[in-house]
Amino acid sequence: MANEEEIKQRLQELQKQLGKKQMFEEAVSTIRSLLLQNYSSASPSLQQSFYSVVSRVATILKTRYTSPGFWNAGLKLFLEAEPLVSNASERKHLQSCIGEAREQLSEVQNLSEDIRSTQNRANRGYLFEGHLTVDPEPPQPDWLVQANLMTAAATLFNGESSGGELGDGNSVEGATNLLQELVDRLDNIVPEILDSDSGVPRVPPASKEVVAKLPVTTVTEDVLTKLGKDAVCSICQENLVVNDEMQELPCNHMFHPPCLKPWLDQHNSCPICRHELKTDDHAYESWKEREKEAEEERKGAANAVRGGEYMYV
Repeated sequence: MANEEEIKQRLQELQKQLGKKQMFEEAVSTIRSLLLQNYSSASPSLQQSFYSVVSRVATILKTRYTSPGFWNAGLKLFLEAEPLVSNASERKHLQSCIGEAREQLSEVQNLSEDIRSTQNRANRGYLFEGHLTVDPEPPQPDWLVQANLMTAAATLFNGESSGGELGDGNSVEGATNLLQELVDRLDNIVPEILDSDSGVPRVPPASKEVVAKLPVTTVTEDVLTKLGKDAVCSICQENLVVNDEMQELPCNHMFHPPCLKPWLDQHNSCPICRHELKTDDHAYESWKEREKEAEEERKGAANAVRGGEYMYV
């Protein structure tokens, strides 16, 4: 029994490591080794601990990580765990995890193949009015490139595919290049969409210094009891467990640090109450001050109008 308690403690440590990107693959590999060595002879309690940590791997993959290497590690773990469990609902869930992992890896492979095919065509002549030219095809206009990139990204995250594991390293590199190009162009695409008519500037990311100073606390049994058994991180929608690290915003709402940082980079506001953090963009901060002053002037004018109406009633 003491040995099983040590294994449970080790699984809890590995579960915490899953939230750290640089430790994810190694933690999954260690979980897989412990599973193969101990699951068959484990007590029902320890088997449940194994199932919980494997499920946590699936949740983190779906909510935080997109790297094909991470999904490959998860797929291997799911394939090892699925034939070991005897509970029908647990087996069905693991089969679903296997399907999602294969689908994710297949989509990345299909996209990278499309990229290579496009690159090969670009290096050859192209059809123009029914004739094959000698020169390579001229570059596409920015609006068309942007549209194609958006379509490709939508396919990567939402498309349907038949399954199968990731291919060679070129597939990974091609998909990575696609996503990087999309990210690079978003700085030009998004402002055009959001700022063209409204005149409202895009909210910059939260100040790195401000984010670094946000307090981090560890969830204890008492905290979990106070929050309730259904308490979740509002960003990844994952249930909180004992020893989870949580980062607190000035509005007192808390989230997983790996979830909060990318959210603040993109939205810079609390997902619950929309409280906005200070940014490092002086132009944006000046605009906010001007807007605040203008809003106070509008309120003052409105109050003056109402006061005048009362005088003549």
